[in-house]
Amino acid sequence: MNLNDIDFIESSDKIVAGIDEAGRGPLAGPVVASCVIFDRYTDIANINDSKKLSTQKRKLLYKVIKENAISIGVGIVHEREIDKSNILTATVLAMKTALANGNIDPDVVLIDGNRVSLGHNNEKCIVKGDSKSLSIAAASIIAKVTRDKIMNEYAKIFPRYDFINNKGYGTKKH
Repeated sequence: MNLNDIDFIESSDKIVAGIDEAGRGPLAGPVVASCVIFDRYTDIANINDSKKLSTQKRKLLYKVIKENAISIGVGIVHEREIDKSNILTATVLAMKTALANGNIDPDVVLIDGNRVSLGHNNEKCIVKGDSKSLSIAAASIIAKVTRDKIMNEYAKIFPRYDFINNKGYGTKKH
Protein backbone atom coordinates (compact mmCIF):
# COMPACT_ATOMS: atom_id res chain seq x y z
CA MET A 1 0.00 0.00 0.00
CA ASN A 2 1.33 3.43 -0.91
CA LEU A 3 0.52 5.95 1.79
CA ASN A 4 1.73 9.35 0.72
CA ASP A 5 1.10 12.63 2.52
CA ILE A 6 2.47 14.51 -0.50
CA ASP A 7 -0.79 13.73 -2.32
CA PHE A 8 -2.68 16.00 0.08
CA ILE A 9 -0.43 19.04 0.42
CA GLU A 10 0.91 21.98 -1.55
CA SER A 11 4.56 21.96 -2.56
CA SER A 12 5.24 24.77 -0.08
CA ASP A 13 3.97 22.73 2.88
CA LYS A 14 7.13 21.47 4.54
CA ILE A 15 5.96 20.02 7.83
CA VAL A 16 2.93 17.74 7.67
CA ALA A 17 1.12 16.41 10.74
CA GLY A 18 -1.39 13.57 10.70
CA ILE A 19 -4.05 13.29 13.38
CA ASP A 20 -6.36 10.42 14.25
CA GLU A 21 -8.17 9.05 17.29
CA ALA A 22 -9.14 5.81 18.95
CA GLY A 23 -12.07 5.30 21.26
CA ARG A 24 -15.08 7.02 19.73
CA GLY A 25 -17.21 3.87 19.63
CA PRO A 26 -16.67 1.93 22.85
CA LEU A 27 -18.92 1.70 25.89
CA ALA A 28 -16.08 2.49 28.30
CA GLY A 29 -12.71 4.20 28.41
CA PRO A 30 -11.19 7.42 27.12
CA VAL A 31 -10.91 8.84 23.64
CA VAL A 32 -7.24 9.11 22.66
CA ALA A 33 -5.88 11.17 19.77
CA SER A 34 -2.40 11.31 18.35
CA CYS A 35 -0.57 13.76 16.12
CA VAL A 36 2.43 12.38 14.21
CA ILE A 37 4.99 14.24 12.11
CA PHE A 38 7.63 12.50 10.03
CA ASP A 39 10.52 13.85 8.07
CA ARG A 40 9.21 14.47 4.56
CA TYR A 41 11.14 11.50 3.14
CA THR A 42 10.17 8.90 5.74
CA ASP A 43 8.67 5.71 4.38
CA ILE A 44 7.69 2.90 6.73
CA ALA A 45 6.57 -0.42 5.31
CA ASN A 46 3.34 -2.06 6.46
CA ILE A 47 1.81 1.03 8.08
CA ASN A 48 -1.95 1.04 7.70
CA ASP A 49 -5.14 1.95 9.52
CA SER A 50 -4.75 0.52 13.04
CA LYS A 51 -8.07 -1.34 12.71
CA LYS A 52 -6.62 -3.36 9.84
CA LEU A 53 -3.59 -4.53 11.84
CA SER A 54 -3.21 -7.27 14.42
CA THR A 55 -2.35 -6.32 17.98
CA GLN A 56 1.19 -7.64 17.51
CA LYS A 57 1.70 -5.72 14.27
CA ARG A 58 0.40 -2.51 15.90
CA LYS A 59 2.82 -2.92 18.81
CA LEU A 60 5.74 -3.47 16.45
CA LEU A 61 4.81 -0.48 14.28
CA TYR A 62 4.25 1.64 17.40
CA LYS A 63 7.94 1.19 18.24
CA VAL A 64 9.02 1.89 14.65
CA ILE A 65 6.90 5.06 14.54
CA LYS A 66 8.33 6.25 17.89
CA GLU A 67 11.84 5.72 16.49
CA ASN A 68 11.20 7.51 13.18
CA ALA A 69 8.78 10.35 13.96
CA ILE A 70 10.20 13.81 14.51
CA SER A 71 7.19 14.71 16.67
CA ILE A 72 4.43 12.79 18.43
CA GLY A 73 1.72 14.39 20.51
CA VAL A 74 -1.01 12.57 22.40
CA GLY A 75 -4.28 13.88 23.79
CA ILE A 76 -6.50 11.91 26.18
CA VAL A 77 -10.02 12.84 27.23
CA HIS A 78 -11.42 10.63 29.95
CA GLU A 79 -14.93 9.34 30.54
CA ARG A 80 -16.11 12.12 32.85
CA GLU A 81 -15.35 14.78 30.25
CA ILE A 82 -16.98 12.69 27.53
CA ASP A 83 -20.08 12.36 29.70
CA LYS A 84 -20.13 16.11 30.45
CA SER A 85 -20.00 17.17 26.80
CA ASN A 86 -20.33 14.48 24.13
CA ILE A 87 -18.04 12.19 22.18
CA LEU A 88 -17.54 14.58 19.25
CA THR A 89 -16.56 17.49 21.51
CA ALA A 90 -14.27 15.16 23.48
CA THR A 91 -12.68 13.87 20.27
CA VAL A 92 -11.95 17.39 19.01
CA LEU A 93 -10.48 18.29 22.41
CA ALA A 94 -8.25 15.19 22.34
CA MET A 95 -7.10 16.07 18.80
CA LYS A 96 -6.35 19.70 19.75
CA THR A 97 -4.42 18.48 22.79
CA ALA A 98 -2.44 16.00 20.66
CA LEU A 99 -1.54 18.80 18.22
CA ALA A 100 -0.50 21.09 21.10
CA ASN A 101 1.52 18.32 22.79
CA GLY A 102 3.78 17.80 19.78
CA ASN A 103 7.09 19.61 19.79
CA ILE A 104 6.78 21.02 16.24
CA ASP A 105 4.22 23.41 14.79
CA PRO A 106 3.21 21.91 11.41
CA ASP A 107 2.56 23.82 8.18
CA VAL A 108 -0.43 21.61 7.41
CA VAL A 109 -2.56 19.26 9.52
CA LEU A 110 -4.18 16.22 7.90
CA ILE A 111 -7.14 15.02 9.96
CA ASP A 112 -8.83 11.66 9.59
CA GLY A 113 -12.52 12.13 8.94
CA ASN A 114 -14.76 14.86 7.62
CA ARG A 115 -15.89 18.24 8.93
CA VAL A 116 -13.57 18.35 11.93
CA SER A 117 -11.84 21.64 12.60
CA LEU A 118 -9.02 22.06 15.08
CA GLY A 119 -8.56 25.75 14.34
CA HIS A 120 -5.24 25.33 12.50
CA ASN A 121 -4.80 27.79 9.64
CA ASN A 122 -4.06 24.97 7.14
CA GLU A 123 -5.97 21.80 7.92
CA LYS A 124 -7.48 19.21 5.64
CA CYS A 125 -9.97 16.50 6.51
CA ILE A 126 -9.45 13.23 4.68
CA VAL A 127 -12.19 10.63 4.73
CA LYS A 128 -10.58 7.24 5.47
CA GLY A 129 -7.33 9.16 5.91
CA ASP A 130 -5.90 6.35 8.02
CA SER A 131 -5.84 4.25 4.83
CA LYS A 132 -4.47 7.05 2.61
CA SER A 133 -1.94 9.08 4.60
CA LEU A 134 1.25 7.82 6.26
CA SER A 135 1.10 10.34 9.10
CA ILE A 136 -2.61 9.74 9.79
CA ALA A 137 -2.11 5.95 9.73
CA ALA A 138 0.81 6.34 12.15
CA ALA A 139 -1.34 8.56 14.39
CA SER A 140 -4.08 5.90 14.37
CA ILE A 141 -1.55 3.30 15.55
CA ILE A 142 -0.13 5.53 18.31
CA ALA A 143 -3.65 6.40 19.50
CA LYS A 144 -4.89 2.78 19.45
CA VAL A 145 -1.85 1.32 21.23
CA THR A 146 -1.95 4.11 23.82
CA ARG A 147 -5.67 3.54 24.44
CA ASP A 148 -5.20 -0.22 24.64
CA LYS A 149 -2.53 0.29 27.33
CA ILE A 150 -4.97 2.42 29.33
CA MET A 151 -7.70 -0.21 28.99
CA ASN A 152 -5.26 -2.92 30.12
CA GLU A 153 -4.70 -0.88 33.28
CA TYR A 154 -8.48 -0.49 33.73
CA ALA A 155 -8.72 -4.29 33.44
CA LYS A 156 -6.61 -4.63 36.58
CA ILE A 157 -8.92 -2.29 38.50
CA PHE A 158 -12.19 -3.64 37.07
CA PRO A 159 -11.48 -7.30 36.13
CA ARG A 160 -15.14 -8.30 35.83
CA TYR A 161 -15.61 -6.06 32.76
CA ASP A 162 -13.07 -8.06 30.69
CA PHE A 163 -11.35 -4.89 29.39
CA ILE A 164 -8.23 -6.94 28.76
CA ASN A 165 -10.09 -8.60 25.88
CA ASN A 166 -12.76 -6.14 24.77
CA LYS A 167 -10.96 -2.79 25.41
CA GLY A 168 -14.32 -1.29 26.35
CA TYR A 169 -16.08 -2.14 23.09
CA GLY A 170 -19.42 -3.95 23.12
CA THR A 171 -19.26 -7.70 22.51
CA LYS A 172 -21.70 -10.59 22.27
CA LYS A 173 -21.04 -11.23 25.97
CA HIS A 174 -22.66 -7.89 26.79
